[in-house]
Amino acid sequence: MSVSKTSAPARRPWRRRLIRAAVALTVLTGLAVYVVVHQETQPAFRAAHCTVADRDGAREGEPYRLAPQQAANAATVTAVGSTRELPERAMVIAVATAMQESSLYNIDYGDRDSVGLFQQRPSMGWGSVAEILDPVYAAGQFYDHLVEVPDYLGLPLTVAAQEVQRSAFPDEYAKHEPEATVMAAAFTGRESAAVVCTRGSAEPVAGEPSAVAEQLAADFTGSPAAVVSADGLAVPVPADAPEGRGWALAHWAMVHAVQLGIDAVEFDGRRWQADDAAAGWVESAAGAEEIRLTVRR
Repeated sequence: MSVSKTSAPARRPWRRRLIRAAVALTVLTGLAVYVVVHQETQPAFRAAHCTVADRDGAREGEPYRLAPQQAANAATVTAVGSTRELPERAMVIAVATAMQESSLYNIDYGDRDSVGLFQQRPSMGWGSVAEILDPVYAAGQFYDHLVEVPDYLGLPLTVAAQEVQRSAFPDEYAKHEPEATVMAAAFTGRESAAVVCTRGSAEPVAGEPSAVAEQLAADFTGSPAAVVSADGLAVPVPADAPEGRGWALAHWAMVHAVQLGIDAVEFDGRRWQADDAAAGWVESAAGAEEIRLTVRR
């Protein structure tokens, strides 16, 4: 009598799929953990940034961190207001407005034909596209309109900004006031050694001392001309210069360092070195009569 053989039960396809899915999930989880840890521990993953100290408590003592390009534009907007001898409050209004309109990036696009830091429109008489994309010109246009607003210094920031901008979302300006206050205090020079920048993983760029001097002169109209040398420049700070002008210039140089190839800034007993940016401003023998800038060649 023949005995029939009992065949082994077939493997269920869903079980194999479940095992493959579990293995894939384990691999992906491990990869994600590796990336996070690698980013936290490897300097190569760190982005260039600037930190502005909050010494007045506008942000409850928390420093404000932003990209060098944003900080450079904030410094330019403030410099234009400072050279016009406007009150610091005017710079707070201007910087907060640019934060809302462009996040402090000099963008070449926007709603309809608006462009630039303040999203100004050529069709509305603000100037040509090329002019508006010049941060110095755009800031000057903003201040020209701001000072025409009656009692603008006594108005809430939102109201003052809206009188200039005519935005569809006027209440949005107010949320940027704490950060704008922190930056205005630093970039007017009222606060000393308040800005520290690092290029992070970015490769250092070469610069030209003459190009740094040209940009500085454009932002700080009417300031004494810098003395250019082969490896840098010295920026005079006259004894009769407006209060804070020295640190305004030093902070300006700091936030333009990544873009213009500035390797070191030295002023008033302090020195910042790009290759040791984590140390911040360290003690030095620098005097207060000039800012000395070293430019990478």
